[in-house]
Amino acid sequence: MKWVTGVIAAVSVFLLWSCSTTRVLHDGQFRLAGNEISVTNDNTFNTNQIEPYIKQRPNSYFIFGWNPFLNVYNWSNGKGRGWDKFVQKIGVAPVVYDPEMVESSVDNITRHLEYLGYFHSSVDTKIEVKKRRVYVGYDITLGKQYPIKRIDISVPEGDFSEEFFKDTASLGIRAGMPLSENVLDSEADRIASLMRNRGFYAFNKNYFFFNADTLSYPDSAILEMRVNNYTRNETEAEARPLCKFTIGDVSISHPSDLKFREKVLVDLNTIRPGSPYSERLVNTTYNRLSALRVFSSVNVEMTQRDTNIVDCEINLSQSKLQGFKLNVEASSNSSGLFGVSPQISYYHKNIFRGGEWLNLSFMGNFQFKFNDNIRSNEFGVSAGLSFPKFLLLPYRFFPVSVPRTDINFSYNYQSRPEYTRNIISMSYGYTGNYRGRLFYQIYPLQFNAVRLFDLDQNFFNTLARDPFMRNAYQDHFDLGSGVTLYYTTNSDVVPRTSFFYVRYQGDIAGNVLSAFKPLMRKDESGAGMIWNTPFSQYVRGELSVGRTWRFGRNDGQAFATRFLIGAGYAYGNSIALPFEKHFYSGGANSLRGWQARAVGPGLAQLDRTFTIANQTGDMKIEANVEYRFKLFWKVDGAAFVDAGNVWTLRDTGGENSEDSKLMMRTFAKSIAANWGLGIRLDLNFLVLRVDMGMRLHDPARPEGQRWLRPRQWLANDGFAIHFGVGYPF
Repeated sequence: MKWVTGVIAAVSVFLLWSCSTTRVLHDGQFRLAGNEISVTNDNTFNTNQIEPYIKQRPNSYFIFGWNPFLNVYNWSNGKGRGWDKFVQKIGVAPVVYDPEMVESSVDNITRHLEYLGYFHSSVDTKIEVKKRRVYVGYDITLGKQYPIKRIDISVPEGDFSEEFFKDTASLGIRAGMPLSENVLDSEADRIASLMRNRGFYAFNKNYFFFNADTLSYPDSAILEMRVNNYTRNETEAEARPLCKFTIGDVSISHPSDLKFREKVLVDLNTIRPGSPYSERLVNTTYNRLSALRVFSSVNVEMTQRDTNIVDCEINLSQSKLQGFKLNVEASSNSSGLFGVSPQISYYHKNIFRGGEWLNLSFMGNFQFKFNDNIRSNEFGVSAGLSFPKFLLLPYRFFPVSVPRTDINFSYNYQSRPEYTRNIISMSYGYTGNYRGRLFYQIYPLQFNAVRLFDLDQNFFNTLARDPFMRNAYQDHFDLGSGVTLYYTTNSDVVPRTSFFYVRYQGDIAGNVLSAFKPLMRKDESGAGMIWNTPFSQYVRGELSVGRTWRFGRNDGQAFATRFLIGAGYAYGNSIALPFEKHFYSGGANSLRGWQARAVGPGLAQLDRTFTIANQTGDMKIEANVEYRFKLFWKVDGAAFVDAGNVWTLRDTGGENSEDSKLMMRTFAKSIAANWGLGIRLDLNFLVLRVDMGMRLHDPARPEGQRWLRPRQWLANDGFAIHFGVGYPF
């Protein structure tokens, strides 16, 4: 037994050695382990606004004050060779405490507090040393604030005075507010922007002069706000009139080899010769031309020609006009079922020489098991044309951004063990955005024609017994409208800051056709038919809300959340939603402990009618939480929890009708949940990820067996692995 004791001792020594975060420090050095900010005389003061002014920050931590890569860095043996280079490459060096940085931080904090309007604040520091770790405390006593008693405003006479005093009702500085350089700066910026939009070219906040008198009245300030006709960097001798400007010459130039219709550029340009200057028009023109995505850069240069005339020169640089995009998603679960979804797209951004976009896409979805005949194949092709205008309406109806007109066609072929299906789709609508945050897609016309054939006999018999499935899986004709609204505080492809978003997608179909139902031929159930096919009538909506917080050193960590709810209801000419409008859960962007369409509905067990899982419902609720963190190089890690399910909203008449239906008494039991881990390769413009989800609660299992123990997570039907592109939400 001595060798066992020796092994245990050796392992213990190694663990203690590897857990050190200060081994690589030299004599006399300490690791900065933490900063703490406190305000002694105001519990409501937000200390987060002080953190950026502390010059030295400790290493970021993943969870519970632990950073494993800080430990990895300390595995160095001090020889500076291969091993050291390796652990230093993937590890994180400890932040070495610097007393001078503390003194600089105190100065920074004091100056910033004065900028915020707290005069003569004091900052005391506490240095606490534990072993070789230093904790720095910044104890702040906020200084005195001076409320503004009166504001005296002085501006040059003439056009400037007339335009300036039109806006005094919305003045952001008022009597009673604390005197603050921060507020004065913000208000000067706001007014300067307003005046540039009213014709005062090149006017900026440097024309504002502020003086505060804190002596005439005790504990108060008299504020003088003065606009001069010279800037803070100039002398009175350099004064010049503040006058309105008019647009002079306007020219647009682009590469000679770019074949582009000049009329489109002229129509999109809102800067017209002889019109009053407005910065808003300059920005509108820039945004309109950039939105074409034909030009790699748009430069709108304004040049003063005379005392009140400014010329405009617009220079456009050509971008790559056409190319290919490839996207692949893959998944596998513990039962050995594999799924691969490749997609290749071709795009042309100037197909008719007027900023029209052409998109051709070819996709597939293949599910199979090795050494087994079970498989499902899906092929699709789609074509889309997008025009940079609202067809039938001139550009003048849209003073800011111009909606695009989209026309889309697609064909989809699905071959499953139970049936073969063709889907032909067409849509006509408009897309655009408002101020780069609210994006919309409005489709007044959406059309689908679905035809099923080669039905498996067992599947056909099941349809005959189940009215819900029979109406979902039948030929149908779908004519309606749809809308998608998306609001986000960060529209980047790969957001690098904290952001919030809301997305709503809604469809309604069959209402117009229902007006002509008395004239239609009917089937045996009384449903009106077009071309011997019943038309669908339903309403469907889906809302998702998400928020991601970025934090830690260089915003290297993130906490992402999403909540999604959706429901659809068939009525009138239909008693069930068309299958393609059903909701499903599971997959790379949903419940990652299951493959797509493998969850629910409700407490229902897996429907063996389908050889490959095909569980769907009328309603969906889902919540996701994910913690993201840096590992090394461009590799990130993630830990996540997903929960939710789909349900039916009415009795289906099938064997699992009660289990699949949404009911309050079984709602909690029917929530599926998983946890998991992921690895991401962040290429800045693209994120590649692999996620492994393990089931925590499986409502399809018998009661008493739904909560899975840790030993079941990696067992049969206990996990799924997904490969995807981009973040899951």
